[in-house]
Amino acid sequence: MADESMVRNLREQALAIWPQEEPLYQRYALPDDARILDVGCGTGEIAARLARLYPGSRVMGVDLLENHLALARGRHADLADQIDFRTGDAYELDFADDSFDLAVNRHMLQSVPDPEKIIAELVRVTRPGGWLHLLVEDYGMIHAPCRDRDIDRLWHEGVLVFGQATNTDLRIGRHAYRILRKLGMNSISVDYVTVDTQRASRDAFAGIMIAWRDGYSHAIADNSELPESEVRALFDSLIASIRDESDYAAWHVPIVSARVP
Repeated sequence: MADESMVRNLREQALAIWPQEEPLYQRYALPDDARILDVGCGTGEIAARLARLYPGSRVMGVDLLENHLALARGRHADLADQIDFRTGDAYELDFADDSFDLAVNRHMLQSVPDPEKIIAELVRVTRPGGWLHLLVEDYGMIHAPCRDRDIDRLWHEGVLVFGQATNTDLRIGRHAYRILRKLGMNSISVDYVTVDTQRASRDAFAGIMIAWRDGYSHAIADNSELPESEVRALFDSLIASIRDESDYAAWHVPIVSARVP
């Protein structure tokens, strides 16, 4: 997560996803002076967008990586009176119970062991009647034509095997509903942002995959039977499809929300 490719990835993901994600926040009917928590905020791409969406709010951005937080503070200095970026551990958040009206977690739960523990922490610090907003990736929901290579091999033989080796759930998107039900949440809703070659710019979509290729090819190869050259070649085939105006490719991104009873 500390690789420089992640900075590029966070920017491109925000560009591709936010236009479809933003309307989902309207259903939370937050108070004008809402307290919003963004756990795993990275470089602050979404914390800043939330601050602008709710100009009377206070936004707390928490991340484990200080270098990402330093970038966030610099890039969003104009919002310094509204956003506080600080280091913190998502498994043990340094906030009292019932502190926030909305707790947001995006692009993170697929990358850590025991994600249900983090979700429970988000529940703890969210007030009764407040909301959780989880963008939970699922690597069985990326589709593109097979050109010179069968790109499904990238996910089934590489990425999902990598997840098993690292004890991470790379299909958390389809499991989050059950976790929230087990925690007793109300009003659970599953929505999908479709990052595809019709709804998102091909440049942003390709940029996400380039960042993934640059940041994860070595780790996937180290934790699967695919050699790194093949991992990169599979990513390159996917990227070529995204860039080719005659092809269609799609990444379906689950967003799961729930209300704290």
